[in-house]
Amino acid sequence: MKKVGFFRSIHLKFVLIYVLLILVAMQIIGVYFVDQLEDRLIDNFQKSLSERVNLLEYNIEEEMVKERDDDSPTLEEDIRSILLDFSAVDITEVRVIDTRRRIIGTSDIDNQGIVGKRTTERLIKRTLVVGSESSRVLVNPKTKNRIWVLSSPIESKGEVIGAIYLNAKIENVFKQMREINNIFASGTAIALGITAILGILLAQTITRPMSDMRRQALALAKGNFSRKVKVYGYDEIGQLAITFNNLTKKLQDAQASTEGERRKLSSVLSYMTDGVISTDRRGRVILINEPAAQMLNVSRETVLSQPIVNLLGLEDEYTFEDLLNEQESVILDYSTKNEPYILRANFSVIQKETGFVNGLITVLHDITEQEKIDEERREFVANVSHELRTPLTTMRSYLEALVEGAWKDENIAPNFLSVTQNETERMIRLVNDLLQLSKLDSKDYRLSKDWVNFSVFFNHIIDRFEMTKQQNITFKRNIPKDSLFVEIDEDKITQVLYNIISNAMKYSPEGGQISFTVNVMESMLQISITDQGVGIPKDKLDKIFDRFYRVDKARSRNLGGTGLGLAIAKEMVLAHDGKIWATSEDGKGTTIYFTLPYEQEQEDEWS
Repeated sequence: MKKVGFFRSIHLKFVLIYVLLILVAMQIIGVYFVDQLEDRLIDNFQKSLSERVNLLEYNIEEEMVKERDDDSPTLEEDIRSILLDFSAVDITEVRVIDTRRRIIGTSDIDNQGIVGKRTTERLIKRTLVVGSESSRVLVNPKTKNRIWVLSSPIESKGEVIGAIYLNAKIENVFKQMREINNIFASGTAIALGITAILGILLAQTITRPMSDMRRQALALAKGNFSRKVKVYGYDEIGQLAITFNNLTKKLQDAQASTEGERRKLSSVLSYMTDGVISTDRRGRVILINEPAAQMLNVSRETVLSQPIVNLLGLEDEYTFEDLLNEQESVILDYSTKNEPYILRANFSVIQKETGFVNGLITVLHDITEQEKIDEERREFVANVSHELRTPLTTMRSYLEALVEGAWKDENIAPNFLSVTQNETERMIRLVNDLLQLSKLDSKDYRLSKDWVNFSVFFNHIIDRFEMTKQQNITFKRNIPKDSLFVEIDEDKITQVLYNIISNAMKYSPEGGQISFTVNVMESMLQISITDQGVGIPKDKLDKIFDRFYRVDKARSRNLGGTGLGLAIAKEMVLAHDGKIWATSEDGKGTTIYFTLPYEQEQEDEWS
């Protein structure tokens, strides 16, 4: 096996994960710490200056409301002396402004020329108008350092009589933060270095025994069971190493019996085409796969150690020795009254090299469908033979009579010829129906679909029957007047309706009624045709769509039926992805239903 490279080893992955976890943790802590510290320093800086400004406001307010005489110093002089005494390292300049936005004092000795001038600062204007304190951080365009600007109102008896405008250097706070960040980055780098070293040492304690177990696994693959894994401790990895050594010993013990089991398994696999059952030399079940359990409808746990002849239900016909000598397949018929179920069992003996019988393999195949198809094929051939033999026998009898001289009798000959013609037409209809069913059964059968307004289409077919009917039968239509467009093969659905309506008319009594109904369901059209005939018994209702099935065989043949009309209708409806079924009340009539796919969205497009 190829050696694992360093960059793909679990050793490196473990160290990287360890270092990354520490790095992520320190970064999260650092970001939170630095953010909180920065907010705290800025807040302390601003509070310190705000407290000093509050004291300054009190002194200036007293000077601004004090009454003065001609001998007293002016307001500007008093404020100037107060401002000159108000100094700090972080404060750049302090200005005092009256209500007319006129500067009446500044702490900047070199900037005394602005005294008496009007200021345009927006913060001052807002303070004088609103009477609230305002501040913001700006960048000095010359030094590129950040400064903090504060505008605070001077109030007397609830009225704003002026404002103090303070300009302070806040860059020192951010400088302190940069120094703290540098210290934190250095500490992070040192911590990561120490973490990496510890991670390498810790990873070795895990990867070393794992490497030993890998080498032991390679030795086991080559058949070497003598090598043992070194146990470094009694933690989880140590317990794994001990378990690995125990596994090696058990594998060594099991190697002796592997060859016999391999032969048994090889025999099982060679016959595993369906359900498989294996027995010991006494005929008791030691293995059964899931398909076999499902076929026999048993639980795998309950059949173990049970005799194979009892499990298969053959105890009355076979013994285990008989099954060992059985060369042919055994048919197991589990059919019930309502449902056929047939299995075929094949048997294979498991023998050792000495010829001693070691067990029996039974392979089960479900042949229910195959038997059903064979039975349907036999029944179909028998029905076709019967349907053809009857008219042929009749025709032969009449033709023999005509050959013997009956053709000379003007009263008998036309009747004989008419019967012969009717039987010929009956055989032609039967052959045509058989050809139609053959086409429907073909895999290459294709429908020629087109969009058709079913309401108009259905009414047109009913009109044709109504114009040609000879019985006294009333037609009742329950068909929506709205357009109902469906995608169908018009010829095939015409034949479906023709077969159903023809049956309804054949079995309807004189003066009866046939109802035609179309219902719009959620995703389909449901078409129903109801007659008032003799009805169909409930036990025969499900069989009327089978080929050649007739409820009343004598009457059906007299009426010219082939027994394939409804079978053809069923195949054509299923080819359109629809369903067909029937309901009936004995003595009251029968209703044939079938459905066709219908899409409302397509209908809207046609509309």
